[in-house]
Amino acid sequence: MRPRFARPVAIAALAAALLSMTACAPIATVQPADDAANPLCAQMMVQLPQEISGQALRKTNSQATAVWGEPSQLVLRCGVVPPAPSSDPCVSVNGVDWLAKEGKLAKDGERTWTLTTYGRTPATELLFDPQQIPSSTVLATLSGAAAKIPAQRQCSNVEKTVDVP
Repeated sequence: MRPRFARPVAIAALAAALLSMTACAPIATVQPADDAANPLCAQMMVQLPQEISGQALRKTNSQATAVWGEPSQLVLRCGVVPPAPSSDPCVSVNGVDWLAKEGKLAKDGERTWTLTTYGRTPATELLFDPQQIPSSTVLATLSGAAAKIPAQRQCSNVEKTVDVP
């Protein structure tokens, strides 16, 4: 026969364990993209790595988003509007074309970059500070997942093509 207090103690222990796990890495708030519910985003999201450049993947509060690092060092949003042809620099990594756009200088003096897949619908957007995580690492790590969304066209002016095994 089990003591009467065994169940409440077990529930309290479980609640404490869950609380301690979530206290280590708070859920990141990320605005979902307009087409985040696209099934192709789901195919890509299941391929994301648990770590990039020493930054651990965290939970987010919205569909088709991912964040690495605490505080957030890299933010991914799938389902953004595909970019139109552009004069922005284009880099091709493992067959995935990315348009690069340098962001504005923040109050802390750091500049964020936005990389967006080109020629894929829906598009995937990455926001990060290349001083914290090198763009070469980000693209080499995430191009395989981004390739789950089929290419419909390519950049006509690729500045650099990189194939990483």
